[in-house]
Amino acid sequence: MKRVLITGGAGFLGSHLCDKFILEGYHVIAMDNLITGNIKNIEHLFKHPNFEFHHHDVSKFVFVPGELDYILHFASPASPIDYLKMPIQTLKVGSLGTHNLLGLAKAKNARMLIASTSEVYGDPLVHPQTEEYWGNVNPIGPRGVYDEAKRFQEAITMAYHTFHGLQTRIVRIFNTYGPRMRLDDGRALPAFMSQALKGEDITVFGDGSQTRSFCYVGDLVEGIYKLLKSNYAYPVNIGNPHEITLKEFAEEIQQLIGGNSKIVYEDLPQDDPKQRQPDITKAKEILDWEPKVNRTEGLKITLDYFKSVLGIN
Repeated sequence: MKRVLITGGAGFLGSHLCDKFILEGYHVIAMDNLITGNIKNIEHLFKHPNFEFHHHDVSKFVFVPGELDYILHFASPASPIDYLKMPIQTLKVGSLGTHNLLGLAKAKNARMLIASTSEVYGDPLVHPQTEEYWGNVNPIGPRGVYDEAKRFQEAITMAYHTFHGLQTRIVRIFNTYGPRMRLDDGRALPAFMSQALKGEDITVFGDGSQTRSFCYVGDLVEGIYKLLKSNYAYPVNIGNPHEITLKEFAEEIQQLIGGNSKIVYEDLPQDDPKQRQPDITKAKEILDWEPKVNRTEGLKITLDYFKSVLGIN
């Protein structure tokens, strides 16, 4: 039985990856320090004979006994509300944590996939964003702690690939949504849904003309799995290319949930990207992957999850 280590395993994406690899017949080792992860996301797996959980911070030395076939590094605060509150931890998990895990992968002769992000493109001057675009990032701005941590993560991963011959994979994740997102993580979808469900005004930053492209978590996990199994070592965008303005998205949520919530506008945060849309040509050609779940279907599933969290029938 093949063994996989998933860091950030109790987080939104990490927990769905744990489910995927259990389903595919792997022995799964989830590792998380729980600063943003939630043990409830994986407690359904605790009785499974092929699952184990390690409560550990990967910024410190990482030891895993026995053989390892794959490492998926998803440990990191991933929403602005988290990485602005924990800037040092965010930089450390992207640098020290990645270095520790690359060393572990080298020692175990394991293939390692890192979770990069569309944030490496910053506030892009190229649209849609292709993997060849180098980005437009403010390294000393408030978002720089996350953006530069991910850019360094890509650089050191590629260095281990070229210098040590390590098998590595790099996924650049665009906006993703679905069950197990935290209602309070500050991103647009959970913020809009939780405000509408509570009858509060829906807060849109700026004039709402900035765009995002939302991918359902099940589609994303399938893309990541295919990338891990591929022979491609360079970054690959995984996301949904269907672009929507945040104003339109807020109206969509408003219509879906109903009620009396109004849309209100507040100042745009510093360095907030104005456009975000993946070019997924590489994913289609190399992985034979593209998203299948449309936003209407995905939002209904996510809404049902948020209702259960808030105890709303």
